[in-house]
Amino acid sequence: MPSPEPRRPFRHVRGLVRDGHPQARGTLLAATMLAGTLVGAAVQTHRARAQVRPLHVDLGGPMSEKDPVTFQSDTVNYDNPNGIVTWSGNVQIWQNDHVLRADTVTYDRNTGIAAASGHVAMVEPDGTVLFTDYAELSNGMRDGISTRLHILMTDNAKLAANGMRRVDARVNDLARAVYTACEICAKHPQRPPFWQLRAYDATHDTEHKRIDFRDAYVDMLGIPVMYLPAFSMSDPSVKRQSGFLTPGITPHDRYLGAYFTIPYYWVIDRQSDMTIQGLVSTRTGPQISTQYRNVMNFGTLSIVGGVAYDTHRQGSYVNTFGNTAESTNDHGIQGYVFAQGKASISRNWRVGANINLASSANYMRDYRISGYGQETLSSNVYLEGFGTGAYSRIDAQAYQGLNQGVIRNSDLPWVLPRYTYSYFGQPDALGGRFALDTTDFYVYRANGVSDQRGQLSLNWDRPFHNRLGQLWMLTLHLESAIHRATALNEQPLYAPTMRQQVTGQVLPTVALKMNWPFLRTFNRGKGTQILEPIAQIIAAPNTGNGRTSYLPNEDSLSYEFTDSTLFSLNRYPGTDRLDGGLRGNFGVHGNWTWNGHEVDTLVGESIQEHIEHDRIPYSGLNHHLSDVVARARIAPSRFIDVTGRVRVDPYAKRIDFGDGLISTGVDHFRVTGGYVYEPVTPYYYYATNIQTGAPPAAYNARMNELTLGASTNWQHYHLSGFIRRSLARQQFVAMGGDAGYQNDCFAFDIMYLKQYTSIGGQQRNSTIMFTLTFKTIGSFGIHG
Repeated sequence: MPSPEPRRPFRHVRGLVRDGHPQARGTLLAATMLAGTLVGAAVQTHRARAQVRPLHVDLGGPMSEKDPVTFQSDTVNYDNPNGIVTWSGNVQIWQNDHVLRADTVTYDRNTGIAAASGHVAMVEPDGTVLFTDYAELSNGMRDGISTRLHILMTDNAKLAANGMRRVDARVNDLARAVYTACEICAKHPQRPPFWQLRAYDATHDTEHKRIDFRDAYVDMLGIPVMYLPAFSMSDPSVKRQSGFLTPGITPHDRYLGAYFTIPYYWVIDRQSDMTIQGLVSTRTGPQISTQYRNVMNFGTLSIVGGVAYDTHRQGSYVNTFGNTAESTNDHGIQGYVFAQGKASISRNWRVGANINLASSANYMRDYRISGYGQETLSSNVYLEGFGTGAYSRIDAQAYQGLNQGVIRNSDLPWVLPRYTYSYFGQPDALGGRFALDTTDFYVYRANGVSDQRGQLSLNWDRPFHNRLGQLWMLTLHLESAIHRATALNEQPLYAPTMRQQVTGQVLPTVALKMNWPFLRTFNRGKGTQILEPIAQIIAAPNTGNGRTSYLPNEDSLSYEFTDSTLFSLNRYPGTDRLDGGLRGNFGVHGNWTWNGHEVDTLVGESIQEHIEHDRIPYSGLNHHLSDVVARARIAPSRFIDVTGRVRVDPYAKRIDFGDGLISTGVDHFRVTGGYVYEPVTPYYYYATNIQTGAPPAAYNARMNELTLGASTNWQHYHLSGFIRRSLARQQFVAMGGDAGYQNDCFAFDIMYLKQYTSIGGQQRNSTIMFTLTFKTIGSFGIHG
């Protein structure tokens, strides 16, 4: 059974050191030291492993009194009068997966002392290795001493000591200990590692898998930077163990002030764990939060939640639409819960849930809860099945508005339930493929349109080609739906009726599309050029105005006519509104590729027999001849890549949509840029009743936004930054940067982020995160 993501406990303070031999190698599982390879320590070693099994998976079996001990050497000398046996010359002693190697091993039967000397090495089943010059073991091999030992541990961790004393096969006392996870320079082994923990003495508790250092220093590049009177950590072989994790201290936060966090990690069993964290701040009440995780054979479960006493109070403010929003109940006892779970019922079916709830957005802002800044929190439960070419899902969804001054919970829908089925068949006898899709739901709103919909889409595609090289696609499509709706005069439809309506639509469509690619090579075969005219004709009944036919609209509130939807049967994102009538789409695609250079373009336009009047303004389809859409990607070399898209209104002689991306740079430096333009902000079009008045002022604000970013990396260093600014509103949207250093055993990172998103009339201050990471020990830092 898999284990959750590993975590390491932390106690007191952290640090690293180095002393003694510069090429220290070995394993701090020195619980089994040299004696661990012999029979005498078998019982005690077995007990230690049994106690830590929930924390890691043993890679080899424990020592046994029954299993035979095998040895080989160049020579064996028996001194029977004195009771001494000596193995010498390439001595190897092993039992199961435990191996001991030395130049000489001497065993005194009278005293029960075994001594190994000369290039002593012991290999553990988990791969750890201990090296020493001399080791002497006694008391059934449970006690012993060793000099100048070096241990190579998991994750390339290394421990060295001038000497070690082993007590009862459970505790190892080390003198003048040095610990590091950094590589030792092969050319200059006398150089100190990047960091090390250097202690006067240390104790390794093999039963509980902990290492305690006393009177220690943290050295960076051989220079002491921190003194630690006491420091405790798990040994690197431990992947999961209960204990305190890295505490956090933040000197300043706009809403929390100075605050302190202390997490505790609890290993419940091999498949589940829990992290409990307390938060104490100077500006508001305390918070306690927890995360529970469980990885089972048939599924996973994760629950994150917290409760706090928030003393901040939010007053009234003016929202985006110029209306005064009253204060909300966002102080006192507050809490949140985010839960995700899924379970496999069978090979083809699984069930799951995503529950996300919070008492208020301001509480999430005040306590830095993940998800703040979103407009809504969504929750759902679902059952889904998978088959050959088929997918089925039934779910229920609910939403919680976070920006209550703009989005009220009473305006948000409950989807109880929604059913989706999709089927894509194999090629039939005529060479075509049949597809079937349905999305049926019941949408309930306390304030707004409530809608029950049954919908069915049937599609058949038949590709073919001719001798002229033309590629044809014949499509037969049928779209149908029936709705039963109430309160159609309310949002988001605002239809001119208050009655309950049962209405529907059926739209058969026939489409024929032709691609005619012309290909030639040039530059002695090193380049290719493709010129591809594309033509499409679509025939369907006129759909008319969906609003006046009292047809609800849940999934087609937006409309975008661009190069990506030029040849789509339906250019709405959903099926509550459909593109009908007779129309033709035309375009020319060109591609030139040579010597690693590429230019790719597409220009197109649509001709329509009738004009629908329920599209949002600036859709690009307000005339029989549509706006011109175009796309171009230019990559003259690997150092630069430019992509641009545009929609031009030839009647008003203006650009109704445009965006662009550019990326340029060399191996160690890159600059990126992005730009988007629209004459309005479509997001706000349906925010108010457009039947009785004009769209809100926020809709008429141009979307004119620029993003710039740069990044560089050189060996172990990285640096990046970005800005995002609204040129129309003359204000920043977001900005930030990141700088850091990382090598094989150490990482340093500092990040700055400022977002100008306003929720509840206020926004957060800037965020600064400073993090230090020591391999095998953990990360700690300051966030503020």
